[in-house]
Amino acid sequence: MKAFYSDHFVLPLPAGHRFPMAKYSQLRERLARELPLVTLQEAPRASDGELALVHVPAYIASLAQGTISRAAMREIGFPWSDAMVERSRRSAGATVAAARLALQAGVAANLAGGTHHAYADKGGGFCVFNDAAVAARLMQAEWGRQQRRTLRVAIIDLDVHQGNGTAHIFQHDDSVFTLSLHGEKNFPFCKESSDLDVALPDGCGDEPYLQALEAALEELLHRFEPGLVIYLAGADPFEGDRLGRLKLSRDGLEARDRRVFDWCWQRRIPLALAMAGGYGVKIEETVQVQLTTYRVALDYWQRWQTLRA
Repeated sequence: MKAFYSDHFVLPLPAGHRFPMAKYSQLRERLARELPLVTLQEAPRASDGELALVHVPAYIASLAQGTISRAAMREIGFPWSDAMVERSRRSAGATVAAARLALQAGVAANLAGGTHHAYADKGGGFCVFNDAAVAARLMQAEWGRQQRRTLRVAIIDLDVHQGNGTAHIFQHDDSVFTLSLHGEKNFPFCKESSDLDVALPDGCGDEPYLQALEAALEELLHRFEPGLVIYLAGADPFEGDRLGRLKLSRDGLEARDRRVFDWCWQRRIPLALAMAGGYGVKIEETVQVQLTTYRVALDYWQRWQTLRA
């Protein structure tokens, strides 16, 4: 199973910054040691043209040229640098590559991504470019040229924070279905309307979460028939997360992942995986949750390979 990484394009942050950059390299190192069937590959760079399928050209140019305002960068939460822009391009390119490969192999992944707070014309919440939106748009363009019909994409967003940017980008597009399970009282405090929003109370644990997910997937099935799923497998619903405010256990998160992958497998829907958020009090716990997601992904990738054999 191929997974695309961009952690060696380092985003320089000041000492004490709360964004856990180290989790990306730690995940890649553990995958290399513990899951040798996961083939790690450097993420390609998303071009201006690819990004412009979603993002306003003036926004892309302001980032590339360093002319973006300080206020806009404060909303993103990172200091501007050439390295920040390059890493953001690579993170978007990784989800594009994973989505393209998933359509061929069933499952592929991005070791980062899930930057769902980025709008067409601005970033926010540690998100610069919206990788899932760019991947959805580009796969639709490529599929349309090859198949002469529309590729319908479902974005299943299980990060603990609502995917407000994604919801806004696709709010008038019936070819992309946005599903978000998130903390009701968590960031962003001004939420957008996804095609299906499931707002969960603080302290929500395994059983009510999984029941809510099951009901959401059933509703998605009744309302939409995707040809591709982009899955944002946030680690931040974990009970040990600093920002999550939910109480899912490791077993609960594994059950969540298996339910999403199984829903896709039963319907033979290709799935591209992005890791989204994770802000564990202990960063190694976030990485462990993500590693388990990869174990689940690998299991389902192997099922796809037996199907194709």
